[in-house]
Amino acid sequence: MDDRVSQLDAAELQRYARHIVLPEIGGPGQQKLKRARVLVIGAGGLGAPLIAYLAAAGVGTLGIVDDDTVSLSNLQRQVIHDTQAVGKPKVESAAAAVARINPHVRVEEHRLRITADNAADLVGDYDLVADGSDNFDTRYAMADACEAAGKPLVTAAVGRFDGTLTVLKPYERDAEGKLNPGYRDLFPEPPPAGMVPSCAEAGVLGALTGVMGTLQAMEVIKVIAGIGEPLVGRLLMYDSLGAHFDTIRYGRAKD
Repeated sequence: MDDRVSQLDAAELQRYARHIVLPEIGGPGQQKLKRARVLVIGAGGLGAPLIAYLAAAGVGTLGIVDDDTVSLSNLQRQVIHDTQAVGKPKVESAAAAVARINPHVRVEEHRLRITADNAADLVGDYDLVADGSDNFDTRYAMADACEAAGKPLVTAAVGRFDGTLTVLKPYERDAEGKLNPGYRDLFPEPPPAGMVPSCAEAGVLGALTGVMGTLQAMEVIKVIAGIGEPLVGRLLMYDSLGAHFDTIRYGRAKD
């Protein structure tokens, strides 16, 4: 990419000033964010805060995938949508929200449902994928496509009052030379149909999705900027009722 594309103009320097004064980010890190192309799966409970914070952070291009329309019951947690957006495609409403947050960010709308057949083509156009989907078929399809393409995947999920988050780079090796684990090492196979109730069936605390989506955005920014220790080989678990976080390590089933 032409280096001129990542240069920050005067308005951007002021907008991102609190990032730029951080030694870990600085101008070079902010330019990495501007150059980045991130594919966000889902513009719902997790996707809403994720999209908002990535846009505010100055991620240059956000691809947003969702085949649904905004409903009134979404608004308790999907904070980038509002009452006037009810009935509109979520990708359209999300793109409008990004434009309000940061006009420097480009949005690519993908109004479709992820399948094993189309996942690879979508992933190939982006540097990193953040999955906030609500079903296992999509999660496995994206995990397989990202692993095959060598693209980082930041994936999160929520239950009624709890959430999980991890970062997947199964195409890289750790400090000991072992391949990092993939999604299927963490979840070898999906649960039987009907075992995990949907959000509509079980309910979900709205603020929980805000916590997990924001944490997901943090991991995306860390991976892009090359800072900190992303959750590779670690699963972060949040219990909102108990107000505590736990982290467990997991490894590759076989090298």
